[in-house]
Amino acid sequence: MTHLRERHVTMIALGGVIGAGLFVGTGAGIALAGPAVLVSFGLAGMLALLVMRMLGEMAAEYPSGGAFSVHAEKAIGPWAGFTVGWTYWAAVGVVLAVEATGAAKIAASWVPAVPQWAWVLLFMAVLTAVNLSNVRSFGEFEFWFAGLKVAAIVLFLGLGVLAIAGVLPGVDSPGFQNLQDFLPNGWGGVIAAFMATVFAFGGLEVITIAAADAEDPRQAIKKALRTAMTRLLVFYLGSMVVVVTLLPWNDSEVGASPYVAVLNRLGIPAAGQIMNVVIFVALLSAINATLYGAARMLSSLAERDEAPKALLKKVGGVPRNAVLASTAFGFFSVLLNYLWPDTVFLLLLNAVGSALLVVWGFVAVSQIRLRRTMTNPTVPMWGYPYLSYAALAVIAGIIVLMLADEQARGQILSTGVLVAGVAAIAVSRSAWRRRSLRDRT
Repeated sequence: MTHLRERHVTMIALGGVIGAGLFVGTGAGIALAGPAVLVSFGLAGMLALLVMRMLGEMAAEYPSGGAFSVHAEKAIGPWAGFTVGWTYWAAVGVVLAVEATGAAKIAASWVPAVPQWAWVLLFMAVLTAVNLSNVRSFGEFEFWFAGLKVAAIVLFLGLGVLAIAGVLPGVDSPGFQNLQDFLPNGWGGVIAAFMATVFAFGGLEVITIAAADAEDPRQAIKKALRTAMTRLLVFYLGSMVVVVTLLPWNDSEVGASPYVAVLNRLGIPAAGQIMNVVIFVALLSAINATLYGAARMLSSLAERDEAPKALLKKVGGVPRNAVLASTAFGFFSVLLNYLWPDTVFLLLLNAVGSALLVVWGFVAVSQIRLRRTMTNPTVPMWGYPYLSYAALAVIAGIIVLMLADEQARGQILSTGVLVAGVAAIAVSRSAWRRRSLRDRT
């Protein structure tokens, strides 16, 4: 019972991606681009699809819990594997705290007598226990957790399609009148929304980490790639079609929470609380999948002598010390929530929000270089090398645009400082090891 099944791997991928970014954050994209957010999401989804395919090609050939960190080490060098591995681990450690804080805010609104910090402590403790159980039990837990989110989105899409078709009782179909002003803010708005929405696909990289725990990693990757990304694109783009078709894009309620706005439009009672429950489950599921990915990455770093060897200890196939170490910042955020409950969420989010671009950049470079060593890859990247270079160019373009944007600049610079610091440590370690080897010989 130490392996994941294919259905577990697919649902872990969905669980890692479908979070508050879909249910709440999409409102920012609609505010920037209007109905043309469909183009923005389409472009973001295409980039995510290319990154996923590149990840899949490498993971099928070199399955490892270290995934893209191991691939970067093989393709670029030890310093690259160290840099992307530790950057990812640090970033998702903060993401754990962000997700736990978001779930705690919702829980505290339901039970005000329990302070926000206490909810964070409870969620971190429970989900740490889940991750310390055997791998199959974790996979089953996440399968049903993620399944609840998928069911909620499918129900939302079903109701939305019926409303648009004019066959939902008590709801008048607006037809396509809300799509007539398709580009209210021009193509500049589409690009701005693309920059905002691309981060909604963060978390998809956990699929290649989870595949290493599957009974047949290559087959698990192949099947998960085929199903997970197709579902994600349908869920994300389908949801946006429903929102911008049923409601005016500049409705203030859409900007605040597009899903709640649609449910209110459909006359669903207690729409706000229903979405709070869905978002709450989505966040807990994302914490679960994120912690899993962080622990496996840390264990892989330890296997390559790039983290303390004590993190290698496994019980029932679970790297227990790596799990506990990966929860460190999540538990530290209990204190942060006690001291600054109203501001901690945004502070944490801004600290590492753009680390995703760094990981994706390393993925693209690694795939371009590793493909030259593969004779007949199991999951070949489409249009190699042209689409690989195109994806890398788009990632670089987003970074440049963020540097030029006054609001986004702080986020990309803080991530840059983190990456530069980790890379400096990596280069110093490599130099020290070379000197030690020379001294011994």
